[in-house]
Amino acid sequence: MEVFSIVPRGYCKGVVRAIEIAKKASHLDDDVYILGMIVHNQYIVNALEDLGVHTIDIKGKTRLELLDEIDHGTIIITAHGASDEVFIKAKEKGLQIIDASCLDVIKTHDLIKEKIENGFEILYIGKSGHPEAEGVLSIQKNKIHLISSKKDIDQLDPHQHYVMTNQTTMSLYDVFDLCEYAKEKLQHVIIEKETCTATKIRQEAIRNMSNDIDIVFIVGDPHSNNTKKLASIARQNKEVYMIESIDDLNISVLKGKKKVAVSAGASTPTYLTNQVIDFLKQFDENCIETYHKPKIDKTKIL
Repeated sequence: MEVFSIVPRGYCKGVVRAIEIAKKASHLDDDVYILGMIVHNQYIVNALEDLGVHTIDIKGKTRLELLDEIDHGTIIITAHGASDEVFIKAKEKGLQIIDASCLDVIKTHDLIKEKIENGFEILYIGKSGHPEAEGVLSIQKNKIHLISSKKDIDQLDPHQHYVMTNQTTMSLYDVFDLCEYAKEKLQHVIIEKETCTATKIRQEAIRNMSNDIDIVFIVGDPHSNNTKKLASIARQNKEVYMIESIDDLNISVLKGKKKVAVSAGASTPTYLTNQVIDFLKQFDENCIETYHKPKIDKTKIL
């Protein structure tokens, strides 16, 4: 097959930083725990577990509630960031803290705190239940409004003074649409877009792929918001499949296809993406020998 490897793709600087921090922490004498998934990729979580770094992630529980599961040792704050309440509670419990928050997320927190101090209310475009949104909403609950759709904007006081910003991994096209709608509906709104550069250029690369691509694979974890946004953008005019790894690639969907494109979420290990690319390059639907998929070597994940 003819394979187009969309670039840039895969790891962003925040993910690289978080993984390196967790790997270094594995050498500590202390028990080491990660408060939630370090980044949204189960392969990385499992690989860190093999190094002795334990992920505490219970569906429905906030970072603050997850701290109740840890009574000793060192905790790592994930790349998604956390509220000041989490840091305070961890210190009160006598836990050592290692902060692996993405620097872009910290920048958004600082922006929001500054704007609240200056008398604004915050409109935060984000995904309910996402750990990054959770951390932001905890900054000052009565001053921050989660915006997931235009209906949320319709319910606001149009005379209030707002600053609108967003979760760093949101679709830049969805953010633009909601910001434009807010400017139409609200008398006093300042736009401070915070989509990180890595997210932005990956989404633009997907949007600008060649028109003659027959099928697209986005490699990434189903928990990853930025991975799902890449797939959503590609689906506007392509046949798209989100897969975690080569194991999830359904060979039957390749039949009759000539040109395939591959991209990956910002938390997807390069090794997993390259396995998919290499397999597709050698695939020939008329040659049964090319149907054999390679096994995943878990030691290469990190």
